[in-house]
Amino acid sequence: MTIQELAAFLENFGEKAFRARQIFEWLHKKQVHQFDEMTNLSKNLRAMLKERAQLVILKRVEVQISKQDGTRKYLFALPDGNIIESVLMKYKHGNSVCISSQAGCRMACRFCASAIGGLVRSLRPSEMLEQIYQIGQDIGERISHVVVMGTGEPLDNYDNLLRFVELLSEEHGLHISQRNITVSTCGIVPKIRALADRKLQITLALSLHAPSQEKRLQIMPVAAKYDLSEVMKACDYYFAKTGRRMTFEYSLIHGVNDTDADARALCALLGGKNCHVNLIPVNPVKERSYEQPDHNTTICFKNKLEKNKINVTIRRELGRDIDGACGQLRKKYL
Repeated sequence: MTIQELAAFLENFGEKAFRARQIFEWLHKKQVHQFDEMTNLSKNLRAMLKERAQLVILKRVEVQISKQDGTRKYLFALPDGNIIESVLMKYKHGNSVCISSQAGCRMACRFCASAIGGLVRSLRPSEMLEQIYQIGQDIGERISHVVVMGTGEPLDNYDNLLRFVELLSEEHGLHISQRNITVSTCGIVPKIRALADRKLQITLALSLHAPSQEKRLQIMPVAAKYDLSEVMKACDYYFAKTGRRMTFEYSLIHGVNDTDADARALCALLGGKNCHVNLIPVNPVKERSYEQPDHNTTICFKNKLEKNKINVTIRRELGRDIDGACGQLRKKYL
């Protein structure tokens, strides 16, 4: 609940509105696990909350810690027993957490372990927040950046995503700036446009992965529903409405989308746009046949984009000695 909704809820039981902010801070700042820990509330109010409300607490099933870079991969059990995963990545600019928005995924991208087994269900805002809170408590440090880029398609869980962003950036909670929140999508056009109309200050990242509709169809089934031309128009609309630079994620797959012709086509597609390209040497998944290009191919691809004045980086590979790719740890557990 938002603070306003909490206040309305409490009014039904004759409680003062200021109690809503107290409860909200217990939940989102102090991140308590039981109502009895809310010590500035009366015993009667705590008893009512225990009877009428639910605290969502995830169970930590497994934690893998990279010996190479300190990246941590978490496996959590939801209250109903479903399994999700999250990742902590340490950077110079702060601690970043990549969370899941769904248990499983129905987008079925060919190179991704998240889609193996399909979608089980979408996560509630509380279940999305709890991933961040648990990791912050585990390391004893503030989480400064959040990426909704783990298992699931965030815009396939649109309403819960919006509430999650609202609660995460609320000043009486963890108060993470919307500019430090990145949401990834494979390209659900109506939801990109709806999100643009909200004029949030989050970063939107499009999982592009191919420079043409034809190639995108080969690796991303969502392309059959939303043509690349429509996806790009929606991205332009997002930038026009929000002023926020788009990020384009591009997983480099050996022999599939890493050729000189692919680089030229990508330059033509993105030329003149205010955007950033993340090149990601694909993380091999044993259930898939895709392989990484060699280092020289990756560098040459990057150089071609830069020569065409496209802002580009090669994503730093983290957690290579653990199950680093999206969905890998969850898939192994299941």
